[in-house]
Amino acid sequence: MQTLRVLTAGESHGPALTAILEGLPAGLPLAAAAIDADLARRQKGAGAGKRMSIEQDRIQILSGVLEGRTTGAPVTLSIVNRDHTAWQGRAVPAYAIPRPGHADLAAAVKYGYDDLRPALERASARETAARVAVGAVCRAYLHAFGITVGGYVVALGGVTAEVRKTLLPQRMALARDNDLACPDADAMASMRAAIQAATENGTTLGGIIEVVATDVPVGLGSHVQWDRRLTARIGAACLSLNAVKGVEIGDGFALTALTGNQAQDPIRLADGRLVRPSNHCGGIEGGISNGQPILVRVAFKPIASTRQAQPSVDLASGAETPTCYERSDTCPVPRAVPVVEAVLAFVLADALQEKLGGDSLAEQQVRFAQLRQARTEELRLTGQPHVFWPA
Repeated sequence: MQTLRVLTAGESHGPALTAILEGLPAGLPLAAAAIDADLARRQKGAGAGKRMSIEQDRIQILSGVLEGRTTGAPVTLSIVNRDHTAWQGRAVPAYAIPRPGHADLAAAVKYGYDDLRPALERASARETAARVAVGAVCRAYLHAFGITVGGYVVALGGVTAEVRKTLLPQRMALARDNDLACPDADAMASMRAAIQAATENGTTLGGIIEVVATDVPVGLGSHVQWDRRLTARIGAACLSLNAVKGVEIGDGFALTALTGNQAQDPIRLADGRLVRPSNHCGGIEGGISNGQPILVRVAFKPIASTRQAQPSVDLASGAETPTCYERSDTCPVPRAVPVVEAVLAFVLADALQEKLGGDSLAEQQVRFAQLRQARTEELRLTGQPHVFWPA
């Protein structure tokens, strides 16, 4: 059962983007500067298009926060689109040639549009700015319980980074220090060259982002219903992002090449604690967090807006016609790192809120301290036989 609810609204070139987040407890410290920091990360990165040089995203908190703390009421967030002034009152040419890979054609069939622009305005990845703002709020909530979320690029344009040679905290820090959001300096030069070549050739590149949540308690999510499984919730959130075509939890598809004994994470005992020497499952078993870092890998296809024209059909004339270019990134992957972090933060904040209950941060922190741990002293089972189904 979802305890946090979020709605975003706004078009790519409309006046503003808006998000309403309902369900946060009262008393959470929340500053606009923290949200702006993540919005700035979303705007910067190798392969970014010209739109990012126009926008200077800053958050306006319109409700739900007084004197720097949440009140328990819905939090309303707004981001002004600076590019709107260039479109306001302007006669816009009809857009009738759908681009392969976009929502253009399917949305026109679904909604009966007589112009494709309403589809591309709302389907645009510009909407993810609102999601990053929501994610920053959720990140602040998780931080109150010592939970961190960070990500980095592990592959781009066919170049794969060697991220396992660096410890997890260093990976996250290194990724924040460069415009490719990558912790592997050796791979960065090849990634940069791939972006440059794609730009010159009028095409685009995709890649893979890895996001990790650390210090997540045991017990978020549930096995008892399909839509309560943490894996399902994370998968749905990540797949809702533009250009995402694949999601892995833990070692994901690589596990298919292993045997059953190799693919599991053994349970060992260390000073009364139940520990794992590996994390193939990515911190989730049976749809429930198990205390290990939650590791999610997300695959982005090359975005569909290419300067090099693609075959299509002019829906006004009925003739086969090449596509017209709409301004876009060459590669959005580095800029998408805070976006994936944001949706994971939202899912975990929702699951934590569900686990803790309560209306204020103070009472939730008391409950968090009392959560059952993976320790033998807290898990003394009876060891006695049971009759599950009495005659």
